[in-house]
Amino acid sequence: MGKKMNLLIFSGDYDKVMAGLILANAARDMDVEVTLFFAFWGLLVLRDPERMTNEGKTLHEKMMSWMTPKGPEELPLSHMNFSGLGKQMMTDMIEEHEAPKLIHYLKGARKKDVRFCACKLSVEIMGFKPEEFIPEVEIMDAQAYLGDALQSDMQLFI
Repeated sequence: MGKKMNLLIFSGDYDKVMAGLILANAARDMDVEVTLFFAFWGLLVLRDPERMTNEGKTLHEKMMSWMTPKGPEELPLSHMNFSGLGKQMMTDMIEEHEAPKLIHYLKGARKKDVRFCACKLSVEIMGFKPEEFIPEVEIMDAQAYLGDALQSDMQLFI
């Protein structure tokens, strides 16, 4: 039986999500099975800007959609965001070092068959629809997540 890693991504901050995706990609490169479970603000990473809709949503759900980032590259930094100036500085520094951006780590994880799961209750509360997410996303309740986490060799919370 191979090794298994489980990450719960609760943050919607660019740098924190990037750290989680770096770990997920590195683990897959080591043949470790990886499950990423996204809850609340972490769900913003999974939304596909091309698939977002306000059809059939309540006023609060529409407002949530309008007020939140529209995809991974729009996520703010956890510290020193300064209305996006700090984020621009960070992405410039990433480019100067010829390092991959968050979106590249997300694409890599998708290609490497990382398991992407979205918290069912978080999806409902935030007013997102399953069809708004990238195709690989499974909707999962807390018990199913815990079952997966209990079978893992390593659990991380980001």
